[in-house]
Formats: sequence, structure tokens, C-alpha cells
Amino acid sequence: MSEIRELVDQLNHIAENQREQIDKYLAAGKKCVGVFPYYAPEEIIYAGGMVPIGVWGGQGPIDLAKNYFPTFYYSLALRCLEMALDGSLDGLSASMLTTLDDTLRPLSQNYKVSAGRKIPMVFLNHAQHRKEEFGRVYNAKIFNEAKERLEEVCDVKITDEDLKEAFEVYNENRALKREFIKLAASHPQTIKASDRCRVLKAGYHMLKDEHSEYLKKINAILKEMPEEDWDGVKVITSGIITDNPGLLEIFDQYKVAIVGDDVSSESRGLKIDVDTSIEDPMMALADQFARMDEDPMLYDPDIWKRPAYVVNLAKESGADGCLLFMMNFNDTEEMEYPSLKRAFEEAGIPLIKMGYDQQMVDFGQVKTQLETFNEIVQLNRM
Repeated sequence: MSEIRELVDQLNHIAENQREQIDKYLAAGKKCVGVFPYYAPEEIIYAGGMVPIGVWGGQGPIDLAKNYFPTFYYSLALRCLEMALDGSLDGLSASMLTTLDDTLRPLSQNYKVSAGRKIPMVFLNHAQHRKEEFGRVYNAKIFNEAKERLEEVCDVKITDEDLKEAFEVYNENRALKREFIKLAASHPQTIKASDRCRVLKAGYHMLKDEHSEYLKKINAILKEMPEEDWDGVKVITSGIITDNPGLLEIFDQYKVAIVGDDVSSESRGLKIDVDTSIEDPMMALADQFARMDEDPMLYDPDIWKRPAYVVNLAKESGADGCLLFMMNFNDTEEMEYPSLKRAFEEAGIPLIKMGYDQQMVDFGQVKTQLETFNEIVQLNRM
């Protein structure tokens, strides 16, 4: 037990100390590149011998970014821009930004005029019609332009062979994360909700092959341990991100075990691997993006596919219900809520919607909602 606790604590530390990680890699002579949400193909960065650093906002002041956004923009975007402006990301050789929702589009342009001179921007304007052949060809072109931009601003050379090696590293890391998620669900006493989140989050602040070495050791230990009983509630979570330290503390305090998730910063990006049999690396990345589904950020004319997926996730994981964290002022998630609510009602599975903000410090409402959720679960178990 002490060995796995030590490994998990090390990843917990990495997860909460992004700046320390950036400084460590810079001191070792590595170049670091920021990767902003969502779904930027960071394999391209890795293939150039550089370190992708996930930029997912976090707690901290939001002052400088208010000069570029209305205050009602959701805090994830505001904090990401603030980090680029306030020195939190100093030392990065570039930042990769995408445009997959109505907030990220102006974020990329505001970044360009505010922080772009200090940390050059690599721009990715994905095609939402990603499944059709014309969409795949377009996305392959966009990814190749991002590669060329990285080569230019970071003074590196990225070969097809480098990219194929990167695909292998990333496919392995995704597989190990998927395995960890299942093992964490069956060992809720050893891997608390806060541990689960931070073990996954640490992967954004370190090289993926280094993260994989940790996961191999943790997974091997968990596989040797018997499955653990749990006298609290078991849930799946859904939303963009759930890494607020105060929220994670409440999860542990209220004995909430996360047995599965539909969270952008956790499982949504792990489901689909790169098909390494595709010869052209850029078409391989476009193919991977084309096969990503069940995500409100990605266009899909079938509005019932995603609700069915989340309901099935709750059923298959043995969850007592779903905790849906709606990022304040995120129109994309708010618009899909009615279809999600209806699907859970028809399935007879509790769904609790909670307003979420990375800057939250008052969790009184969350505690009340968890108490209500616990009462619903206990009634359903009777």
C-alpha cells in the first residue's frame, strides 16, 4: 500500500505544480509548448522533441484577461488567457489553440493580439464536418500547417517517422489511462476521487512516456489487489473539467467514488487511438478526429447518440447516478442539457446538475446537492 500511495502522491504533486514542471523541463534543455483545450493533436509537439504542457486554466486571479473578454465568459477561457499574460506560462516556445466552441474562437484571436508576441500561437481551425472525406482532407491540411508553424517558431524538424513514434507513445498512454480508470473504479478506497482526477491531470504536465511509466506501476499494483467494497455513493461525472481542489475535497469528504466519467479533461479524449496503419500521419490524425463522438463540442446531427452514451456509461459502470457539472456561461453544454435530462429520466437514473466554476470557493450549494443525491440513492437502494 505504501508503494502505490507514494506513486499517487508524486502524481498529485505534479498535477498541482505545472510551473515547477515547466521549469524542470526548461532546465533540462527541453522546449515546452502549451496545449489549450480542446483536442489539439499534441502528438505533433511530442514528435518535435518538445514537451506538450496542457493549459486548462485553474484557480487564480483573473485581471488582465478582462481587458479582452466580457466578464460573463466562462472562467476556463479567462484563466487560460490570464496565465499567458501574467507570467504563469513564461518560457513556453509556443501555444496551440483550437476553435471548437463559441468561446474558444475569440480566445484564439484575443490570445494572438495580447500574448501572441511573447508566446507565438499555433492556430487550429478544425472542420466540424470531420467524418466526410472532404472534412478529413481539410483537417489533415490544418494539422500539417500546425506542424509547419511549430517547426518555424520552435526551430525543430518533425518527420513522418517522428510522428509515427509519437502515435505509439500516445496510444499506449491512452490505453494505460483507460485501464487506470477501470481499476480506480474497483478500488475506491485506495484511489479516492481526488487521486483519480490528479493522476489523470498529471499527464498534462509531463511527457507521456514518463506518465505511462507511473501508470504501469500503479495499474500493476491495483491488479494484484482484491476489489474493494464501498459504502458511499458511486457516480459518473460529466462536464468540461472537475479539478477544483475544493470540489475534490468535498468528493472525498462525502464518500463519492467516481466509477466513470464523461469529462473533457479526463476520458473524452481517451476513447479513440490513432490508427497506425494509415501511412500519412496527418490523415491518421484526421481519421482519429473523425471517429471522436459523444461530445457536445463536436458536431453530430444525431442529438440522441450522446445522451444514450452517457446513460449507458452510468449503467455499465454500476453508478448510482450522474453528477453533471455545467461550466457557468458555457452555451454549448447548456443547450444539450434538456436531451441529457430526458434520457436519464427515461432510464430512471438520478442526474444532478451542478453549476461549476474553476474559481469557486463556496461549496455550500454543492454540499446540499450531494446530500440530496445521497438521499435519492438510499431510497433507490431500499
